[in-house]
Amino acid sequence: MDAPVTLITGTRIGIGRHLAEHYLRLGHRVVGCSRAPVDWTREGYKHYGTDVADEKGVKAMFSEIRRSFGHLDHLINNAGIASMNHSLLTPTSTVSAILATNTVGTFLLSREAAKLMKRKGYGRIVNFSSVAVPLKLAGEAAYVASKSAVVALTHVLAREFAEFGITVNCVGPGPLATNLIRSVPKQTIDRLLAQQAIRRMGTFDDVANTVDFFLKPESGFVTGQTIYLGGV
Repeated sequence: MDAPVTLITGTRIGIGRHLAEHYLRLGHRVVGCSRAPVDWTREGYKHYGTDVADEKGVKAMFSEIRRSFGHLDHLINNAGIASMNHSLLTPTSTVSAILATNTVGTFLLSREAAKLMKRKGYGRIVNFSSVAVPLKLAGEAAYVASKSAVVALTHVLAREFAEFGITVNCVGPGPLATNLIRSVPKQTIDRLLAQQAIRRMGTFDDVANTVDFFLKPESGFVTGQTIYLGGV
């Protein structure tokens, strides 16, 4: 049996890089993308300099994936951006950028992945939301809106893609030591953690464990679900 082909967005740093290395260790053929170049390489890993919100670039990447591998088993929509700011101080350019990457990017990648997956009658798509959604995090209006849209998108795509043997699920990490929260004040993080049942920062392995479950062939009866980590 051929090694599965797994596409992960936002693999330059953080969760995306960890997931890429995780699935390489598990024997997957991993394809990654990011807007900026990566400063690392691994055997079995292929990288594209692709902006997930750029439809032309995304389509070109999928054409290359189809030529190189012939199919795609998994898509992990990890790429995301945030901006911590009060709504009264947030310019529309910031809102547009966040929605473009987090929501439009997730839609574009999912659409193109499903076109390739349906040929085989099998696929797993995992989207990324955030605990900022159920916690209604003040100062993150645009980010929360974008990640709420990802949850809704997950529900609808799960129904639309089910007939093709494709599941679509979503994971919502809590605070992790990533670039997205590096500029967030400590007192804000502490307030977030206080609202979790498990009051600690999440780890990359916590996220990978949840994604592992969604990707399993045995999880074929699980779709349209969102798991928020930390007991939110």
